[in-house]
Amino acid sequence: MTTAAGLDERVKVWDRFVRLAHWALVAAFTVAFLTEDDAMSLHAWAGYVVGGIVVLRVVWGFIGPEHARFSDFLYRPGVVIGYLLALVRLRGRRYLGHSPAGGVMIIVLLAALAGTTGTGIWLYGAADGRGPLASLATSMEPAAPIQGEGREIDGDDDEYDTDDDDRRDTRNGDSHDGRDDNALKEIHELLANLTLLLIILHVGGVLLASFAHRENLPRAMITGTKRR
Repeated sequence: MTTAAGLDERVKVWDRFVRLAHWALVAAFTVAFLTEDDAMSLHAWAGYVVGGIVVLRVVWGFIGPEHARFSDFLYRPGVVIGYLLALVRLRGRRYLGHSPAGGVMIIVLLAALAGTTGTGIWLYGAADGRGPLASLATSMEPAAPIQGEGREIDGDDDEYDTDDDDRRDTRNGDSHDGRDDNALKEIHELLANLTLLLIILHVGGVLLASFAHRENLPRAMITGTKRR
């Protein structure tokens, strides 16, 4: 027979790294999302923090303690679908670690964050010439004109003016490279918005599971303990 004291017994589930990484990702992504155009340096550094945490979390998913490992919360698609169908009816099975749906969300979120960070670093280097990929901007700059190139001997400057206009267009982003930068920026923003949508779905799922299981899951990610 299980006593009330047994039901209330708390057990350690989330290790310190998982908890710190979780809330640090929340803070860093929030800063990066809100400072995209207003404070580019802050935006970039917040992105670096996100990328670094994602890499460390992936490594921890293989070498960390039991409930931090991917092997603990990755389930077959049928199990995930069955869990979701039961959860919306408030009958979902309670898991001590991540639920099947929670495990899928972690993988998808890590992938979305990695894509957002990767495209951001690439764009920061190619378009702004800054960050670890700043060399991309240098390699894409048009070659400097040879002195007198494009200027005819008779003094006609039409060809030279045309070349000069082309160089100005390149600097203004109207070249092929400029169009590539715009496309990359759109992809980066799309991934950032997709990540935000996933976060909203994640929060909704956590609240629903908390209600269904009568358990404060956000608090568990702070304290690291859950009801046995």
